[in-house]
Amino acid sequence: MKKLLIMFTFLLGSIVCLAQANYKVIFDITSKTPEAQQTLLRQLNGILKGAPDAQLEVAIYGDALDMVLKDKSGVAPAVSELLSQHKNVSFKVCGATMKRNNKTASELLPGVQVVPDAIYEIITKQREGWGYIKVAH
Repeated sequence: MKKLLIMFTFLLGSIVCLAQANYKVIFDITSKTPEAQQTLLRQLNGILKGAPDAQLEVAIYGDALDMVLKDKSGVAPAVSELLSQHKNVSFKVCGATMKRNNKTASELLPGVQVVPDAIYEIITKQREGWGYIKVAH
């Protein structure tokens, strides 16, 4: 019985460690409000404090486009800091949203990537087992 208990404890510990190592979350933001964008940044930083190796991605589309435009972002320093200090954090903007708004990749903050479609990006990550969080305020 004692051996069984030790083996169970070891197995449970291994599962917990594995779960922490595979922490992957995609965030979905469509809001241009400063409150929603600050909420997103607070959530990212909070996760990184508890799980520094977590893979975090932000899918940006719709009205949230301004948050990653060089000349319009109210959170540019925080986004740039996350991108430069954490290689496991990415910000991906919807190419369709950019096209609708006549924007080009050169207008984005450094490090922000363009994907063809943000919703498809979210669905793809979910199929790969990523968690999903819709940011709203």
